[in-house]
Amino acid sequence: MDYAHWIWVVIYATLIVGTMITVLMDNRQPAKTLAWLLVLTFLPIVGIVLYFFFGQNRRKEKYINQHSLDQLTERSMVAYAGQTNLRLPEKHWQLMQLFANQSMALPFKDNDVEVYTSGYEFFPALLQAVSRATHHVHLSTYIFANDSLGRLIADALAEKARQGVEIRVIYDDVGCWKVHNSIFRKMRQAGIDVQPFMPVHFPAFTGKINYRNHRKICIIDGQIAFIGGMNIALRYVKSWRDTHLKVEGGIVYALQRSFLVDWYFVTRTLIDEERYYPKAISPSSDDRKGALAQLVTSSPISPWPDIMQGYVRILLEAKQYVYMESPYFLPTEPILFAMRTAALAGVDVRLMLPRHSDAKLVEWASISYVSQVIEAGVKVYLYQSGFNHSKLLVSDDSLCTCGSTNIDFRSFENNFEANIFFYDEEMALRMKHVFLDDQQYCTFANEQPLSARRPFVRRLWESIIRLLSPLL
Repeated sequence: MDYAHWIWVVIYATLIVGTMITVLMDNRQPAKTLAWLLVLTFLPIVGIVLYFFFGQNRRKEKYINQHSLDQLTERSMVAYAGQTNLRLPEKHWQLMQLFANQSMALPFKDNDVEVYTSGYEFFPALLQAVSRATHHVHLSTYIFANDSLGRLIADALAEKARQGVEIRVIYDDVGCWKVHNSIFRKMRQAGIDVQPFMPVHFPAFTGKINYRNHRKICIIDGQIAFIGGMNIALRYVKSWRDTHLKVEGGIVYALQRSFLVDWYFVTRTLIDEERYYPKAISPSSDDRKGALAQLVTSSPISPWPDIMQGYVRILLEAKQYVYMESPYFLPTEPILFAMRTAALAGVDVRLMLPRHSDAKLVEWASISYVSQVIEAGVKVYLYQSGFNHSKLLVSDDSLCTCGSTNIDFRSFENNFEANIFFYDEEMALRMKHVFLDDQQYCTFANEQPLSARRPFVRRLWESIIRLLSPLL
């Protein structure tokens, strides 16, 4: 009996030491490395489990070979090279170059954009676009709910599939854990190719549970696309406020590439035929050339956290203002540093958050971060008319972005995300108008400093929960 006991001790000690060496060899930020070493030391079994699920660094792993990626990128490159009189704004040249160098994010000119600020606007537009599809519909969503709206969209897709239109759907396996499989089974029976992203099933849990596809994009016939924060769920019609975009123009090529890269990721099927990249629709107005746009994707397997780096650069280069909306606020250290630096430099930094989160742990963990940015002069607004799930940023009446990215660890470091960055004054002013409209439904948090009106025990609890920020 003693002999067996010591065998287990040696095995466990070897496992702990091996994990610690792996953590050290990742060469992360010293604070993160030290935190994991402490967890592994003082939470013996729990520490191993936590690291297995949430601590592994995927950025050095290759999930898609370079040859296939080059093929998937080729069509977008041809479309980009075919643009005439492409002029890039000098003031944002380095930001655009940053994105292009890191993830082949190519800028496309002359894009028409329609902005939706509720499910009442977005879902009818989506259904109308699907009804007009003649060749293909490519849909990627974090949640595809089995509710009345989800079934309505599933039926619309099924009808097009019966008409011979190619329908491909990617849903996130973890995001849809609570969704009954009957809706996906029904879609498959109708001829829709439905694929879960990185399926995780008990008991074969793996570290990939922490890396989810949070993107919400849809491409219709390679000419019209949708991107933003809305999943396929009835809550966006009932009580949730969100922002979604419909785009036409060359940027659709970039969204098509993004979907087909994900499709290859989940199916190992390479789709790069020319028919998926038809001629772009020209701007609807002859007297307006449309917005210059750049699709930026970010993922845990990219060499760099692209979208986070873009946010940092925008904050540090802003001269007048930066307005941001996010449903969750658990910022990484670079984002927190950039926000406080910009505010202290006199930039009008505004952050809009929901008055109450849909996840209590997240709300508790975010309070200490909110207090820190308020102390630096960031103006924090708490949205009270329902739950604001919108993710947008606008700066200096010259650039803005909208997509799936929250201001939190998970979006910046762990999730597969997608945002469009627009370098266009008119588009920036439209996004600014969205923010200022939402601001009318907010209370101003700075008037009552959060740290002064909460008891010590509450603040201690919030600081302890803050330690879980990278996992929430």
